[in-house]
Amino acid sequence: MRLNFTQCSSNQHKEACCAVVWSSGNELYSCGDDCTVWRWNMAGEPLGKVCDLESNPTDMVWYPHQGKRGDQGKDLFVVACADGFYRVISATTGRVEKAIEAHKGALTCLAWNGEGGALATGGEDGTVKIWSATGMLRSTLAQQAQCIHALAWSPENDQVLLASGKELTIKPLQPSNKHLSWVAHASPVLSVDWSPVSNLIVSGAEDGKFKVWDPYGRQTYCCTVPADYSITSVAFSPDGQCIAIGSYNSLRICDKTGWTHCRDSCKTGSIFSIAWSSDSTQLAGAGGTGAVCLAQMVDRKLTYGKYEVSLRESNRVRVYDFVAETAEELDHRDKVINMSVGYGYLVIATTTQCVIYATDNFNTPHQFDLKATVNLILQAEKLFAIVDLVNGIQLHNYDGRAQCVVKTPQLTVSMINNYSLALSNDTFAVRDAGNSRAVQIFDCQNGRPRTEFKIEHTMEISEIALSQYGDLKSRKLAIVDRNRDLYLVSLAKGGKTAQSHKLAAMVSSMKWNDQSEVLIALADLKLVIWYYPSVVFIDKDLLPKTRSIREDGQVQIEFGWNDQIIDFFSTRTSIRRGTDGAVLTFTVSPYPSLIFNNITNNNWEAATRLCRVVKEPFMWSVLAGLAVQRGELKTAEIAYAALEEIDKLQYMRYIQEIPVPERRAAELALFQRRIDEAEQILLQAGLHFRAIMMNIDLFNWEQALELATTHMTHVDTVLAYRQAHLTSFGKKEHLQSFLSRTTGENAVTLSWDKIKAKIDEEEMKERNRGDAKLYKG
Repeated sequence: MRLNFTQCSSNQHKEACCAVVWSSGNELYSCGDDCTVWRWNMAGEPLGKVCDLESNPTDMVWYPHQGKRGDQGKDLFVVACADGFYRVISATTGRVEKAIEAHKGALTCLAWNGEGGALATGGEDGTVKIWSATGMLRSTLAQQAQCIHALAWSPENDQVLLASGKELTIKPLQPSNKHLSWVAHASPVLSVDWSPVSNLIVSGAEDGKFKVWDPYGRQTYCCTVPADYSITSVAFSPDGQCIAIGSYNSLRICDKTGWTHCRDSCKTGSIFSIAWSSDSTQLAGAGGTGAVCLAQMVDRKLTYGKYEVSLRESNRVRVYDFVAETAEELDHRDKVINMSVGYGYLVIATTTQCVIYATDNFNTPHQFDLKATVNLILQAEKLFAIVDLVNGIQLHNYDGRAQCVVKTPQLTVSMINNYSLALSNDTFAVRDAGNSRAVQIFDCQNGRPRTEFKIEHTMEISEIALSQYGDLKSRKLAIVDRNRDLYLVSLAKGGKTAQSHKLAAMVSSMKWNDQSEVLIALADLKLVIWYYPSVVFIDKDLLPKTRSIREDGQVQIEFGWNDQIIDFFSTRTSIRRGTDGAVLTFTVSPYPSLIFNNITNNNWEAATRLCRVVKEPFMWSVLAGLAVQRGELKTAEIAYAALEEIDKLQYMRYIQEIPVPERRAAELALFQRRIDEAEQILLQAGLHFRAIMMNIDLFNWEQALELATTHMTHVDTVLAYRQAHLTSFGKKEHLQSFLSRTTGENAVTLSWDKIKAKIDEEEMKERNRGDAKLYKG
């Protein structure tokens, strides 16, 4: 990655430029010590002076980008001034709409919260104040002994990070909550930022160092070699993946974990302020010489299979084929904003168009016009999603035809990332902005919410991902929560809140495979592979057998906490090391993918032969789980025999001997611990007696009696079995529903001879059903 700089030949500001900010319309605004505000386009050309100020500005912020919010706040920005006032200015007229005296002495910094409902200001007097959007003082949040140099809001908008002297302090808005303070640098901290996406904090100071912190004040990264000059500005990109670091005649782009992508020189003097465009591809810097510089990020690289895709210039993409050693140069008329490659397609979003290339034919792309700047591209096998703040989430197929618009609540910048949104062929998942413990599920056919799915976790959710293999019945959602625990949720059945199963703890990154239901994760500093994690919903005893820890020969590989899984295509996964950005490539066993391919083609015999050749327990475990899920009892019997699971082998044989297909399906559902589903299968098939007996066998006495009463059959059977059960344990009846039927005038007369005759009659009816036949596989 590198930066392409654009800088006007003559400075419009006659003195130092102190702040820059992007508008919601992707125009740049700057203010300087010459008390002027200027407007710029994305090409770095000045569009004209907006206004003159009464006092020297120190900072400037635009109303937060919220997409469709009407006209309110779209053309207003706020300027902090050295006379202690902050001024609300109209971008269209240049008129000061409001001037509020906020601090004694200079007002040094300000920041809107993510919702745009509160403004935090910091001053030379050491105070931090919170103001409403209309300019009313809500509270004085903090009083420090030294000047406040920088401010940033937490992602939840309930805390404010402030820099004063050498210390960083996280101050909650609620006075009853404890604040957190620590010495961050050896000299005064000049700039801070707090990413709403990654929840990481970055700070820069006069000691020439920048550091990355977690929200608890623990250092995750510190640059080993200090810069020659002070770090005067730091800023996270809107997508949370990069950090821009500004110093004297220097601009550095780092990964969110701290390692450096690139470092370039510019002729601006000290960069006092950095502003990212909403698409995270361009940034602007305010220079001490009065210069305003714009930098476009180029040489961004993506890999997929045998292809490497790189952005060579702002509008030129190069695709290199490693196998054929050939390259394709793809020129576009506009600047490239975003790219994504996978599933045999390259999707490129420019400022005005979306262009779709098939990787086997770059000569005839499909394209359509865009109405807003694309912030994110997500891909699945049959469709892809483009996400922006204006139009929301739009789904298209690879022919360029619009499929639907996902009807989500209002998107915010902090929601548009790979951690909060997930896509598969039939499902779109969104982490709920209003309830961080919940995930909303949408239908990709019409964009409507799937109200039958209620996914609410016990803790705040940090990351979500949808499996790509199979149809909706096979769809799984992987969740990483705030404690970094990995859970798996099945989307096979709706109704009550979905049940989740914990797979691992201390997970730093996870990814689904694009061709099979294989899940990998960096858990407890190890690369862990689940070849069929969904087996936890079928036979959880097999889960440990489908789990593998990647080893290099006899040496187990350890990873860092900041390492991230980049992709997982076919049998290859790429992991970016957090310490230096190096990309490590690993392979996983190809055999599970072959099993999934055979199952997709309904070729169970080939899948069984493959397991016999490989002779690995994890292969038989995958096959057993898939066979039970799809009702292939013969294959399940063979797999359990190979695993020496004798009890389950016998149970598979018992199910095969059942003549009624609905009973077999109910027994399989019961084997998978889906009791409610098994009961419904029996009731819908008219097998009321079997539904009653199932509940008796499970000691669900009250449910068995309720079913018998509702369907007016076998009430005496339930009472007799209950009585026998209590007698065997020497207990007395205590359930009122049973007492009312076994005592008093309405007591039911129990006769085991009559009960056995009724049971024999039920079994005879089952054998004589028209669809009754033994299982043949």
